[in-house]
Parts: sequence; structure tokens; C-alpha cells
Amino acid sequence: MPATRMTLPPDLAALVPEGEQVLWQGRPATLALARDAFGLPWVAGWFALLCAWKFAAAAAAGGLLAGLAFATPYAALGLAACAILLLMAWAQARGAHYALTSRRALIRAGAALQVTFNLPYRQIAAASLATRRDGTGTIAFRPAGGNRIAILTLWPHARPWRLRQPEPAFRCIPDAAAVAALLADAAETTVAEPVVAGPRGAAAAAPAG
Repeated sequence: MPATRMTLPPDLAALVPEGEQVLWQGRPATLALARDAFGLPWVAGWFALLCAWKFAAAAAAGGLLAGLAFATPYAALGLAACAILLLMAWAQARGAHYALTSRRALIRAGAALQVTFNLPYRQIAAASLATRRDGTGTIAFRPAGGNRIAILTLWPHARPWRLRQPEPAFRCIPDAAAVAALLADAAETTVAEPVVAGPRGAAAAAPAG
């Protein structure tokens, strides 16, 4: 059953009007974020090739022990680099919080300095879903009206390779397809609600039902 805004962290709850239902909330999966946003497999693969090359070159000249001795520092450096990337991914995942309500998507981003993004469905031009075999995936939101958000403020909670027109995203979330289905239903319901002119020409959504 949908929850209320009181189940959200205080900074996100402040963006949700009274009575709005919280449909889902979560955060990135650390390993998936390290893989997709921080390039962990590429870094690990590069160091593996470097170690193999250094080992082969040294072993050809001085034997097996020489090869191991020459390659070991590079292996240690590679392990340290991968550990740093995992730590960065963990910090970003731990600091992030995503939520879907009956009328908006919410993103809290940042490990040390946190910022929040409020994305009402009526201000989203389109949403896209990209999934992995393990079920994790990214849901990206393209703001309507040409609104732009600085990529440095968003990253890594942004759609990859959209630098000129950054798109906020629920990055590397578990069971992304199910979350996307919730988003589609909620957005369709909200956009389908008629909008009537309020006092002095102000627009207001007519209550459903």
C-alpha cells in the first residue's frame, strides 16, 4: 500500500505536498554503480593487462620470480584503484535517495554536499529505461521546456553521455523494470487529470474521482 510523505527523509518530504502518496523509494546498488558510473571493470581490466605485460617482459628476461616481483607493485596499485572506486560508489549510493510519488519523482544526490531535485510528472517530457541482466537499471528523465541542470551537480545520478542536455536519473536501481512500471502508471494518471483555471487565472488540477 502506498505510504505517506512522512516515510521520506526530511529534505525530500519537504518537497511533497500533504496527502501525496509515496509509491516507491530506494537508492543505487553499490556494485552496479561502481560498474556503470565509475567504470570499475574497465579499470580492473586495464591493470590486469598491464600486470600481464610487465610479468611477461620481466619473466622473459629473468625468469618466473623476476616476473612476479616486477608485476606485484602494479597489481597492488590496481587493487588500490579498484578499492577507491568501490568506496566512491558506496559513498554516492549511501548518500543518494530516490522516490516516486503519485505526482513527482524526487532525487537526493551527493555524498558530502547534498542537493535535491523535484521533478513533477507534468514537467517531464519523456523517461527512458535501460536495464542489465541482473535486473538493475537506470531510469532517466528528460525535463520539458528545455530546462537544463548542470551535469556536475547531477553526476553520477544522470543518464550516461548526455552532457549537453543532462537528464536526471534513478541510476543503477534494483528491479528497475518494476519501478519503471510504477512511474508509467503514476505519470499517466497525473497527466490525464484535467487542469482547470483557478482564481485569477491560476491553473489547478481538478480532483480525481
